Amino acid sequence: MDYVRIFSVFVVTLWIIRVDARVFGGRGIEKFVTFGQNYIVTWGQSHVSTLHSGEEVDLYMDQSSGGGFESKDAYGSGLFEMRIKVPSGNTGGIVTAFYLTSKGGGHDEIDFEFLGNNNGKPITLQTNLFLNGEGNREERFLLWFNPTKHYHTYGLLWNPYQIVFYVDNIPIRVYKNENGVSYPSKPMQVEASLWNGDDWATDGGRTKVNWSYSPFIAHFRDFALSGCNIDGRSNNVGACESSNYWWNAGNYQRLSGNEQKLYEHVRSKYMNYDYCTDRSKYQTPPRECY
Repeated sequence: MDYVRIFSVFVVTLWIIRVDARVFGGRGIEKFVTFGQNYIVTWGQSHVSTLHSGEEVDLYMDQSSGGGFESKDAYGSGLFEMRIKVPSGNTGGIVTAFYLTSKGGGHDEIDFEFLGNNNGKPITLQTNLFLNGEGNREERFLLWFNPTKHYHTYGLLWNPYQIVFYVDNIPIRVYKNENGVSYPSKPMQVEASLWNGDDWATDGGRTKVNWSYSPFIAHFRDFALSGCNIDGRSNNVGACESSNYWWNAGNYQRLSGNEQKLYEHVRSKYMNYDYCTDRSKYQTPPRECY
């Protein structure tokens, strides 16, 4: 038995209890909504199923298509969350994505991408940022749980001060808006998709999708949205910077002391790739890496 791993998971569980109290402090009441109230299917309509009166949506992937959906509205700041259970089994090459993205050229994007695997190997969670069309800011994690077994909550905080990637309310990545770094400046929609990424996703593209295991199914729940709706206003996201929005207020302008400790613990134990230290990609790290 891997006692070290069990102890590490126990430590994370204890921290979750402490972080939950802080993360939920100051939030408004998030009422239950169905999928159709906030989202629409954008592609692969025959590969999308709405279940339990809109409480759950499943995306299916086979050799003919995957599927995807997006929020009806665009936002200029917010904390965007969804509960997700990713496809199980031999899923090498399959990508399950949950992300924010702008439309048009020079786009901004904030990504969660689950990279499938085969033969019982763990799923990789990749995070990435595209800023004015420029990406290559990947960080990857092997999580402290199996994301194919149960639903877990994945969150993206985007406000004028920082971008935070959360897993079950635990911060795993922070990108601060300081020192003149590039930062999202365009309205973004919330999107999710299931698609074939076997040209890069698993083993650098060497592992291809084995379609005999299809259909691959990704499950999504909790479709409430906490964000500053920018539709019908200027495309300048500055309209959404007010601290009157709870996700822009003091609690969300920086990590708390407890969150910072947990953030450092998770990154030391579970992160297995950081673009900031990849000298084959950047001989001189980007400004945000300092």
